[in-house]
Amino acid sequence: MAYSTIPKGSLYMNTKLYTGTGSSQSITGVGFQPDFTWIKTRNDTQAHNLIDVVRGVTKTLECNEANAQFTDANGLTAFGSDGFTVGSSGGVNGSGDTLASWNWKETATAGFDIVSYTGTGSAKTVAHSLSAIPQMIIVKRYNDGTASWMVYHQNLGNTKYLSLDTTAAEDTLAVWNNTTPTSSVFSVGTDQRVNANGASYIAYCFAEKQGYSKFGSYNGNGNADGPFVYTGMKPAFVIYKAWAGPNSADNWEMVDNKRSPFNGIENVLYPNLANAEGTGVTTRMDMLSNGFKMRTSGSDYNGSGVSYIYMAFAENPFVATSGTSAIPVTAR
Repeated sequence: MAYSTIPKGSLYMNTKLYTGTGSSQSITGVGFQPDFTWIKTRNDTQAHNLIDVVRGVTKTLECNEANAQFTDANGLTAFGSDGFTVGSSGGVNGSGDTLASWNWKETATAGFDIVSYTGTGSAKTVAHSLSAIPQMIIVKRYNDGTASWMVYHQNLGNTKYLSLDTTAAEDTLAVWNNTTPTSSVFSVGTDQRVNANGASYIAYCFAEKQGYSKFGSYNGNGNADGPFVYTGMKPAFVIYKAWAGPNSADNWEMVDNKRSPFNGIENVLYPNLANAEGTGVTTRMDMLSNGFKMRTSGSDYNGSGVSYIYMAFAENPFVATSGTSAIPVTAR
């Protein structure tokens, strides 16, 4: 049994859907004050908007582009105790648009840390405050418009990387200085995307927490009876990407339990694309009480002989602890 000290995933990571008004509005119901908010229009081809408390409100990055950070005075303008406030910008609040926001609370308890650092041009370590080894790290050079988003994942190892803004399969380069992160630091080599002299970087660091978050890999079988991926929790949010094998140069995909409240999940967005949400597309997966299972075949998510990495966050752990009582959860 997978026991967890986090009885409810939405205390630390939560998806909030809303409708744009074209004028300033407060979005509430997140359940906590976010430290990192990722927003995407569902019905329109607006870019993804990523904002965090370290860079500050109105400071926006777009994960589907290598673009530098820009200031959007009418973007996300404030973080509040139960959500955030958005201005009139189309990417976060277009009139009549449907939008999704994914929100994280920065805390070692939930294994999430936001780190800002300055590059030196020489291999170096960067401190984090997780007090645990990060299994996934997403880095962006935010003062440069040519530097791709760099992704470390434990299942790729310390000699490889993926780019969040592209379809590229894994590549081998000493981006991480061929060094595995520790419970206090991660390493970067001399590649300008992670460590140019004087450049500014933001890193989103994730450590696995039993029953709340999972960072792993699975192998596709190209079959309608797809692989079952054990996470030890009932997922609420999953991002996945092919990294090796035939047709592995394909899109990142993201699904959640708010846009797709029932199994036979079809509502898909793409971190590397500004595309509107795919609805009524081929069913991707079922979210179960202790993992997820692919239900159809496709190179993005279940190609034969293709290896995929994923990051997943819980709605509920498979078995949570509440005082001395265990609380089992069920599939949807």
